[in-house]
Amino acid sequence: MSFDTLLVANRGEIAVRIIRTARELGLRTVAVYSDPDRGAPHVRLADAAVRLGPAPAKESYLDADLVLKAAKDSGAGAIHPGYGFLSEDAGFARRCEDAGIAFVGPTPAQLELFGAKHTARAAAEAAGVPLAPGTGLLADLAEALEAAEGIGYPVMLKATGGGGGIGMSACRSAAELTDAWERVQRVAAASFSSAGVFLERLVERARHVEVQVFGDGEGRVVTFGDRDCSLQRRNQKVLEEAPAPGLPDHVREQLAAAARDLCASVGYRSAGTVEFVYDAARGEAYFLEVNTRLQVEHPVTEEIYGVDLVAWMLRLAQGETGVVQDPGPPRGHAVEARVYAEDPSRDHRPSSGLLTRVSFPEDVRVDGWVETGTEVTTSYDPMLAKVIAYGDDRAEALAKLDAALDAARVDGIETNLGLVRAALADDAFRSASHSTATLAGVSDPTPRIEVVSGGTLTTVQDWPGRTGYWQVGVPPCGPMDDLSFRLGNRALGNEEGAPGLECTLQGPSLRFTHPTTVCVTGAPAPVTVDGEPVAQWEPVTVPGGALMEIGAPTEHGLRTYVLFAGGGLDVPGFLGSASTFTLGRFGGHGGRALRTGDVLHGGTVTESGAPVAVGDRPAFASEWHIGAVEGPHAAPEFFTEDDIHDFYAAGWKVHFNSARTGVRLVGPKPRWARTDGGEAGLHPSNIHDTPYSVGAVDYTGDMPVLLGPDGPSLGGFVCPATVAKGQRWKLGQLRPGDVVRFVPVTVDAAARLRRTPALAPVADRSEITDGGVLARHGDVTYRRSGDDNLLVEFGPMQLDLALRMRVHALMEAVVAAGLRGITDITPGIRSLQIQTDPDVLPQHELLDAVREIESGLPPADQLVVPSRTVHLPLSWDDPATREAIARYMAGVRDDAPWCPWNIEFIRRVNGLDSVDDVYRTVFDAEYLVLGLGDVYLGAPVATPLDPRHRLVTTKYNPARTWTAENSVGIGGAYLCIYGMEGPGGYQFVGRTTQVWSGWQQRGAFEPGSPWLLRFFDRIRWYPVEADELLSLRADITSGRFVPRIEEGVFSLADYERFLSGNADSIAEFRARQGAAFAAERDAWEAAGEFTRAETASAPAAAPAEVTVPEGGRLVEAEFAASVWQVNVKPGDEVTSGQPLLALEAMKMESRVHSPMDGVILDLLAKPGDQVEAGTALVVVGPPIPTVS
Repeated sequence: MSFDTLLVANRGEIAVRIIRTARELGLRTVAVYSDPDRGAPHVRLADAAVRLGPAPAKESYLDADLVLKAAKDSGAGAIHPGYGFLSEDAGFARRCEDAGIAFVGPTPAQLELFGAKHTARAAAEAAGVPLAPGTGLLADLAEALEAAEGIGYPVMLKATGGGGGIGMSACRSAAELTDAWERVQRVAAASFSSAGVFLERLVERARHVEVQVFGDGEGRVVTFGDRDCSLQRRNQKVLEEAPAPGLPDHVREQLAAAARDLCASVGYRSAGTVEFVYDAARGEAYFLEVNTRLQVEHPVTEEIYGVDLVAWMLRLAQGETGVVQDPGPPRGHAVEARVYAEDPSRDHRPSSGLLTRVSFPEDVRVDGWVETGTEVTTSYDPMLAKVIAYGDDRAEALAKLDAALDAARVDGIETNLGLVRAALADDAFRSASHSTATLAGVSDPTPRIEVVSGGTLTTVQDWPGRTGYWQVGVPPCGPMDDLSFRLGNRALGNEEGAPGLECTLQGPSLRFTHPTTVCVTGAPAPVTVDGEPVAQWEPVTVPGGALMEIGAPTEHGLRTYVLFAGGGLDVPGFLGSASTFTLGRFGGHGGRALRTGDVLHGGTVTESGAPVAVGDRPAFASEWHIGAVEGPHAAPEFFTEDDIHDFYAAGWKVHFNSARTGVRLVGPKPRWARTDGGEAGLHPSNIHDTPYSVGAVDYTGDMPVLLGPDGPSLGGFVCPATVAKGQRWKLGQLRPGDVVRFVPVTVDAAARLRRTPALAPVADRSEITDGGVLARHGDVTYRRSGDDNLLVEFGPMQLDLALRMRVHALMEAVVAAGLRGITDITPGIRSLQIQTDPDVLPQHELLDAVREIESGLPPADQLVVPSRTVHLPLSWDDPATREAIARYMAGVRDDAPWCPWNIEFIRRVNGLDSVDDVYRTVFDAEYLVLGLGDVYLGAPVATPLDPRHRLVTTKYNPARTWTAENSVGIGGAYLCIYGMEGPGGYQFVGRTTQVWSGWQQRGAFEPGSPWLLRFFDRIRWYPVEADELLSLRADITSGRFVPRIEEGVFSLADYERFLSGNADSIAEFRARQGAAFAAERDAWEAAGEFTRAETASAPAAAPAEVTVPEGGRLVEAEFAASVWQVNVKPGDEVTSGQPLLALEAMKMESRVHSPMDGVILDLLAKPGDQVEAGTALVVVGPPIPTVS
């Protein structure tokens, strides 16, 4: 049967392997996939792909109707089933042939014959193949017991339809056979639709040897030597090799002849394998079964015969004659190791999760389907890859495989790589005296740290974190209290940035399989090893098998750190760092916080460590004095002098809703030096998007946030001061309810604090008279943005693309100058932030150098930059944006001017006649990308090139707590695509596809650059329905959907000519827009919007009196929080450790447990209440006496 299109009815590595060969033969290929496999390699590799259904195999890969429909709809003339799934389903093969579709494999009759073990055994007996003593199908238990006595124990009870170790049980006595009878029948009936069973002699120290066959369907059958597949776990093969070692020549010849005779006797078609059990003690081999498909381990045969078995199968199926030829003798030796997603140390429990690093050496053959960024599920077979090594002899092949496995890395989940390495070194395997029982005696010797409990929020961090990507919205992450982290590493003799654990509130419980030296630093907390207290701030060696538990900080501080000797944890990097960014789902262990069942690697024993000197250890308190450097946006331009005075005089209270992104503070409201933000927004805190510094005091409206290491790189709010670099460690220890007092320090004082971070800062504002402005030169302003950042601003505070072009020119010139000490450089709308190591490049030297560079820039009208046009789909008023608005109204504020529909608000504030005008304006506009990272991860801040398309709005105040990934909104005069799920403030217009690809870059995403857009790209929208957008979103990261991108340039001179030619209509548009904007502002003024206090739930009123009976306990809040959930009611009996309620703080849920067995007498808090540290929550009385 001739065909030119092949459908591959499988997934994973075998689908990839078949498609590659089919394409080499010039065939068009069609893949099928389930929902989790939509972006899998076999789907990307095929010429076409058809969705089958959801993850369960019965609803996708095992659904014959769906597979046949896919074949017919795609015009496939043949189906290759691979192995597993439908590969040995005689009914499916018959339906294929009835439909005129070639089934690439044996005939339906052959599948039926060999698919039942009792008929296969009968065929083997008829062909003279040696059989182990056994039976046909058994009628009942009595017949089985009688037969077993005749065969002699031990025996194997087998399901006739079984395979892969399923439906069989070893029985060493009549009692064991009786016990197994019904169980095996049940499994057989459930798994193979037949309860038929039979008996065979059990060979205790058996080897599994098999022969590869290939038949032309006309009686000609050739063999390709033999393979040994004896190293198995649970009857699943792990290591295979060809030829089978240590096999007597006469046995080898006997097996080949028996396999050939058996298959020839039935006119076997295509590839197959005849399996035997070899009893080395007797020197005898017995027929086991025929696998009527391509075997997983076929590559070792291909390697020693130089043949492509898949190509033979396809050529035969096409009707080519002369395919089956004598392959000649084997050459050399090949060994294959299967890499499984499973944990051998936990009884081979399947592993699932994100693969954060996949790396195999290139000097061996690897048939696999996983790559860095693959999400492994438990829906399918756990095999990830096969590693195949070839050598001139067995010793060379084993050595190559050993080296390859040693170099291979699969991180993020547990695999059997360590076990396979150990098996390769096993003496029995090396001497070819192994059996199918050998692997059971091999264990993985790799040291591991098992996470018994993950704690509240425990993440892997390193220092200084992820630097160099601030301009595309990737935060540095790293330890929030870097001082404690670095000191702990130094104590162990590590590099001070070596990866370790950051533990927020309750720390983890870790079990160490091998002795490991650790150092726990940070906030004072109970630390125990097998229940015995151990000291913080000094190296402690945890014995192998011991359990280390890190408790919650007892009184002061919020975070503890666990560092590991020997260079820290072995964790793959992402963009140059092992630090975890949980919001972006990358870095650390699987891009997330640790949880129960995780396994970490790394850590050794060291004798060279030393305790951290007492004088070097930071002090912890509930009232913190934090040194801050004034600027970039202070008084008198943005704040009044009284505002700045109040800022330093106030005791700022740490809000419970704080996190690594930022610490929210509660204190005096500014008076503000401006009435609004002009083009940037209605609120005086609004400015054109400007780069931020870690540690900046960011006024998002009237409430400041101390930006943390997971904070945004770009935003549109003013920052009057920035925490000095040497003081930022304190941000990591601020506990809800703590008080912060900012201490103004000079840059020189900040340098002293960097050298001695544990020093208390000394106020010295008398020398600070510049309001954060270091210099002005023409229309360029140089601002202090901490002691490690220089912010350069161009021109007046308005949107002018000429200013952005000058920013770009300065950025390129500074990069070209190669100034030593610059660590990051980030452009904003009209500003450029240059981040340095101030101990290498002090701020005053940087200022001088940048002023000189700026003075030599070419005139703006000569500037031309690359400018691509990127066409992206937009789901207008998408359901996800509606959901975000509904959440905001339900949980934050329901009376905001922009609710209940942002698009109507945009219409009103811009003076448009209808929302259709908003629609037309957005889709007609060409948006120029001015910045990346506005709300993280390559998220663009863009503005229409034509001023008549610039819709102006203000941002949410307070901000939303949730925004769907890739929502599209407008704030000020700018449009933003949210790079990830999280908070936000832009007014929604819709949703689009991803602009950040994460671990994998395909299609429009360039290798090594997970961000899609570049500075000065032009975004053009085209409308799609919400359902279509979901499909495009699924396809863009896999590369199946590639947005149209057109190369081009942006010339400022050409653009200014356009503005000049349309000046009158632009002025008319701006006048109408300005009038509407002013009217909206007046309405806000009349409604008290500008004097409205930040919304917050009032703290629960303290009860007048709390009575605690004798023998009872009062349960109090350990920190400021919001009551999230109450799990008990008065009268409930509780046990010690039982959850009573949940508190929400720092965007985490923390359980409050009962301190004793007893009964709930009184509940003193309800959901939604704000509580302070020490607030009474629950009264637990003594247990109710039992009546005997």
